[in-house]
Amino acid sequence: MGENAIRRAVVAGVDGSECSLQAVRWAAAEAARRLVPLRLVAAHAWPSGGLIGDPGLGVDHRAVMRDVVLGHLAAAAGAARQVASGLEVEQAEVAGYPESILPAESAHAEMVVLGSRGLGGFTGLLIGSVAVAVTAHAACPVVVVRGPEPDLTAPRAEPVVVGVDGSPVSEAAVAFAFEEASLRRVPLVAVHAWRDRLLDAAVAPLLDWDAIESDERQVLAERLAGWSEKYPDVAVRRLVAYDRPARALVEESGRAQLVVVGSRGRGGLHGMLLGSVSQALLHHAHCPVAVVRPSGGDGRRAPA
Repeated sequence: MGENAIRRAVVAGVDGSECSLQAVRWAAAEAARRLVPLRLVAAHAWPSGGLIGDPGLGVDHRAVMRDVVLGHLAAAAGAARQVASGLEVEQAEVAGYPESILPAESAHAEMVVLGSRGLGGFTGLLIGSVAVAVTAHAACPVVVVRGPEPDLTAPRAEPVVVGVDGSPVSEAAVAFAFEEASLRRVPLVAVHAWRDRLLDAAVAPLLDWDAIESDERQVLAERLAGWSEKYPDVAVRRLVAYDRPARALVEESGRAQLVVVGSRGRGGLHGMLLGSVSQALLHHAHCPVAVVRPSGGDGRRAPA
């Protein structure tokens, strides 16, 4: 990070749930790696009108609710410092709905980190509505923390995995993935799955599969070349698979510490905020998922 670089914080959403605390701990480790502050944001909306019945909050129910929110922030700050004791931690209590507050926070953040489900999650629900909404609208990378929680204070050897399809959104994801692998000092697995390109099964017997696979390997090599030069410390394993991208990436996520994808892929429909691959990973990945928007959303550009 250059001397004139702006120290944008890693932002973590806080709601008092265990999923939220797991995300806070992940965000604390990430902020420590990046040498930036951690900003804990608890967004809450006051109920409109009067409360039905007597909820036992007393006359000034807003003061009671605010105390609860501040307690959630204090607990989150404590959890963060258990992971990174010297970390600068900011606590922000903001009035409003998290689906709008957190995207606004993302405009000035290094990344936004969320739990997969919050306090309002239904049993059996794979991912919460806040995580989906923020991932779709944030101006910076969003990490949704999934899977079993490892020891975040110890070095890890599992790789970072990135989905590569050659689209501009994929390029931004590749940039983020190389940065993450370098910061973590782990290898990068670049996955290029191309079964989604074949639309007509009737022509399959007529295709030269060896030639197609050779072409796809060349596509992947070209997409990685500049980034490998920029990050010579990152060992890269290339995985070219005749498979659905979502299935290939979900499978690889079981052997990774982070999987990175673009917000929309090669086949994304115009105006669609999240593609099918990123949505599948948010629901089914076995580790944290980073969804990265193209340049202009997070400012990342192809290597010079």
